[in-house]
Amino acid sequence: MGFGSDKLASAAMSDFLRNNGGYAVIDGGFATELERHGADLNDPLWSAKCLIDSPHLVRRVHLDYLEAGADIIITASYQATIQGFEAKGFSKEQSEALLQKSVQIACEARGVYCENNGNERSLRNFPILVAASVGSYGAYLADGSEYSGNYGEKVTLEYLKEFHRRRIQVLAESGADLIAFETIPNKLEAQAYAELLEEDDIKIPAWFSFSSKDGVNAVSGDSILECASVADSCEKVLAVGINCTPPRFIHGLTLSIQKVTGKPILIYPNSGETYDGQTKTWIKSTGVSDVDFISYVNKWHEAGAALIGGCCRTTPNTIRAIANNLSKGPDAPRPSEPVTSSHPVYQLVK
Repeated sequence: MGFGSDKLASAAMSDFLRNNGGYAVIDGGFATELERHGADLNDPLWSAKCLIDSPHLVRRVHLDYLEAGADIIITASYQATIQGFEAKGFSKEQSEALLQKSVQIACEARGVYCENNGNERSLRNFPILVAASVGSYGAYLADGSEYSGNYGEKVTLEYLKEFHRRRIQVLAESGADLIAFETIPNKLEAQAYAELLEEDDIKIPAWFSFSSKDGVNAVSGDSILECASVADSCEKVLAVGINCTPPRFIHGLTLSIQKVTGKPILIYPNSGETYDGQTKTWIKSTGVSDVDFISYVNKWHEAGAALIGGCCRTTPNTIRAIANNLSKGPDAPRPSEPVTSSHPVYQLVK
């Protein structure tokens, strides 16, 4: 269903947003939902572990978010890397097949949803997009460094490019509509992604999404303005924004990013809770309620955010409320009961 070449992709994204009233809804926290459905993610592969042992749960979570109103679903490949799968004993070929599988499952979930909701989608007159997730080098390390961006002196631009190159190539050729470079912690990794997109002539477009802990800089301390400028300079990038960042920082970051790019801005904050990389747990007392989270949504949209969703610790309930608010304005219903899927849990062929 892809967007095509760079210039056509930019036009297609503009059409995509215009046809939906100037916005699109991104899905929410993936690992949060996998765990709610019973998955054990205590593993260096995190949610990507389910590509191996619970693909039916991956599909179920995609369907949950589609039913909640998501226009864009993100694959379970955030922490899926060839190097990470090889460390588990898989061959290079098997590792690449698992990356492809993450896109395949998302596309199949989209197919099931569209088959069951064809009339509704045709009235809305635009497609559901599948974004292939690429997490940072720090996510592969699974040591919390994705939340600091401090990789040490040995991790150079060329090192990062070689680490990510084949993974990006495989995902780009797997049937996704775009690549979602998520939770980018520093300018160096953004530069590596931008150069790989150009050097390897990746055939699908991408978005770049950075994370911040202070509302001014990326988590590494690099200026968000400088990071966003790297994304803006790459023709293959069709949207720039922020994810896995507390909601209280999003409005200011949206306004800041607008200073350096005319590309659509995407934001999908976390719940506001703080992640402890050592204990691998979320500190709930630091978060905001769903009601407070949703109260920001129209303000973010008015500030310039065109693609809006949720990240860690948000749920289909959050995404449903986002979709309702964006379609109906500030008087839309607030979150209430948890969202449940009407689809059975399908077991995919491994």
